[in-house]
Amino acid sequence: MNALPPLPPLPMPPERKTVSRADLLPDVVRTLYSQTGVSLSGNLLGAMVLTMIYWPVAPSRELIAWCVLFGLVWVLRLVTLRRYAHAGWAAASSQAARWQRLWNAGAMASGACWGLAAWMFYEHGRAFHQTTLLLIIYSFCVGSITLMASQHRAFFAFISLCFVPTILRIATLGSTDNLLLAGVLSLVFLMTTILGRAYRRTFDRAIELKVRTEMLAVQLQTEKAAADEAKRAAETANRAKTQFFAAASHDLRQPLHAMGLFAEALRSKSRGDEEVTHLVNSINSSVDALEGLFGELLDITKIDTGGVEPQPRHFALRELFQRLKLQYEPTAFEKGLSLRFRGAHHVVYGDPVLVDRIVRNLLSNAIRYTVDGGVLVSARRRGDEVLLQVWDTGVGIAPTEQQRVFDEFYQVQANAPLGLHQPKGLGLGLSIVQRLARLMGAPLHLASVPGRGSVFTLTVPPGKVQRSQLSEPGTGKPALGLTLEHRHIVIVEDEPAVREGLVVLLKGWGASVESFDTVSAAEAWAGSPGVTTPDLAIVDYRLPEGRTGIEALTSLRAAFGQPLPAILVTGSTMTGHEEESNRHDFHLLIKPVAPNKLRAMIAFKLGLR
Repeated sequence: MNALPPLPPLPMPPERKTVSRADLLPDVVRTLYSQTGVSLSGNLLGAMVLTMIYWPVAPSRELIAWCVLFGLVWVLRLVTLRRYAHAGWAAASSQAARWQRLWNAGAMASGACWGLAAWMFYEHGRAFHQTTLLLIIYSFCVGSITLMASQHRAFFAFISLCFVPTILRIATLGSTDNLLLAGVLSLVFLMTTILGRAYRRTFDRAIELKVRTEMLAVQLQTEKAAADEAKRAAETANRAKTQFFAAASHDLRQPLHAMGLFAEALRSKSRGDEEVTHLVNSINSSVDALEGLFGELLDITKIDTGGVEPQPRHFALRELFQRLKLQYEPTAFEKGLSLRFRGAHHVVYGDPVLVDRIVRNLLSNAIRYTVDGGVLVSARRRGDEVLLQVWDTGVGIAPTEQQRVFDEFYQVQANAPLGLHQPKGLGLGLSIVQRLARLMGAPLHLASVPGRGSVFTLTVPPGKVQRSQLSEPGTGKPALGLTLEHRHIVIVEDEPAVREGLVVLLKGWGASVESFDTVSAAEAWAGSPGVTTPDLAIVDYRLPEGRTGIEALTSLRAAFGQPLPAILVTGSTMTGHEEESNRHDFHLLIKPVAPNKLRAMIAFKLGLR
């Protein structure tokens, strides 16, 4: 067996860092240039209004000179905006400080133009002209808050270039009204500065939150990628673990199967030797325990790794009861127990595979812990639910143990000892039952009386498909022993140890045996003249040349022209063969097959009483 592959290293998420001014700068610059177009339009409109109202009253040369200067600054700012847009956001962000300096230089030049306008033209107009000029200058100072408050020094320089020349020019006019107006404008200048500071804090906080959100989004994306990688690694490991258990189970079942056959053959060769008989019993018990452990560990592995997903549908219990009867009637027959089924006409809604697995575990336990009497599998309607129950007349479970029986590896302490060939089990079956029931969302209930028996109840919703009746199976009678005198059995098995063990064991029971390792060899023998018609065929499922035991059965039955009782043996638990068993009329045994199970199955197939 190959070891499980190591898990790939997981990518580590980036460390969280504090947002600095350098982190904010690209967003600040992007905001500046995104609003520059609107700012230039407003500046152009203000210059046109100033020119129109002062054209009649101001010196023409001075007004034209100011317009030329303003137009030059405006064009340079427009060119800077176009170059920034042409550079692209990514390239511009990598040189954010340079683009910020260019923008600030243009803004300072615009501020100087408006301060120069107040210095040059304020005294030439009347109250209307002066008020309009002050409103234009103040509107640009207030409008600059949203653009420049994030960089406090540039904002203070801009409003100073606008306000200081205006205040000084008004103060130089000398009258009391002008001095009062200069004082009021100084107060407005101070309030605008304070407002800019408040807006700067709000703006910085907004940009910081935006940058932090982007950083968190990147971190979340990285962590999500790491989580996805971890999930894929876990799923890979889970699949590898499940495949490992399945492969280990299949490969180890072969020698265990052969071991049990040879041990039983040794028993038949050493009749009367109690010490050998005791050793053989111990070997068979160990083989049974290992076989159960492989199957139950595989089931738990599938459930825990998420390999089992319920797929509910409407299905009739008739087919389920048929499969259970097919598998467990020989075992009950050997122990002298009655195995009955009631309510097969009911239809339920659930996962038929999981319901099958649950009832199989419960039925297997019921037969194992029942010495006398029988087992009943029933379904009955109660309101809007169907109660699927397994009753037994076994040893029962004490009230103090009824909650613990669903724990892994917990075994009931029976008041009465079990039979020699009835191992107690490994304590995993009911744990699997409970996990599967929870997986389906189906309540599971236990009621038991020590010494009288137990009943396990699985509650499932009723189904809606067409119901059909199923005739109830009869009552089995106890086997009085097995002798295969005058019985002819053919074996098709490619594993040499298993094939030899079967031959030795069946001959020890008195049968004549023909054994083959391939389907071709069995077909050649069946086609030979004068061969004895076999009473029973025991075939492995997987055979060489890519062929199966079903092909071997089909060929043998065709060669002898009559129905041939058959037992199909397989070491794989990954694929069910119930539909094939119904279609091709055979019973299925899973390796390793305990000799007592094989004996019970042969007796059942040959109708021996």
